[in-house]
Amino acid sequence: MSWHLPPQPLRRRTLIPFAFGTLAALQLATVLSPRLGASAAYPVKAMLVFGVAAVIAAGQLASTHPFDRLGPANLVTTLRLLLLSLVAALIGEGPTSTVAWGGALLAVVITTLDGVDGWLARRTRFASKFGARYDMETDALLILVLAVLAWQFDKAGIWIVLAGAMRYLFVASGYLWPWMNAALPDSQRRKTVCVVQIVGLIVVVSPVATAPGSVAAAAITLLTLTWSFGVDVRWLHQHRQEH
Repeated sequence: MSWHLPPQPLRRRTLIPFAFGTLAALQLATVLSPRLGASAAYPVKAMLVFGVAAVIAAGQLASTHPFDRLGPANLVTTLRLLLLSLVAALIGEGPTSTVAWGGALLAVVITTLDGVDGWLARRTRFASKFGARYDMETDALLILVLAVLAWQFDKAGIWIVLAGAMRYLFVASGYLWPWMNAALPDSQRRKTVCVVQIVGLIVVVSPVATAPGSVAAAAITLLTLTWSFGVDVRWLHQHRQEH
């Protein structure tokens, strides 16, 4: 994944929402910290998660975003990333019911907003490869964070982290087998499985799910995701000569 500085007009108009988001992550986490019973490091973790993700996202603008500003859809995705940083910062915090509820409820809001950015991109004609990738990677990071929290809260074994790591293992495998880098056709199955993953992991993380039910639910989500990735890998392997 290459990193390039975006053109100056876009860079200026991107700096404001990303800088504001970094400060907002710190401020919101500071407000939430005593309510969640989180540690003093919680606000700093949230700020760092958003800041690092924003820098990575900004590096993709130059080559994949043909507009001179982010656009409303990407601003919604940035809001989702801001809320996600608050969830990610819960990793390492005490596995209390308050922390679990906080993470689950924030994840529900993030997931609800997921349908808004795509609709806005089409409505405002600001659709781009960057926006699609930005949205997808935000979903992938949410799945990874929820999987780690499920393990942290003893809702499932460490194997559930594989659900979050699978997307990154898939990308990494492209360095070993170039045919894995080919574009996949659009698939409703892939979108549905992503939603199932997120919703299933939210339920697993929330205090309403307890073992052995949480273990079974986590296993089902992991098996579903493994099957979906398996279908994609099989398709790529069958069409490897074409790419």
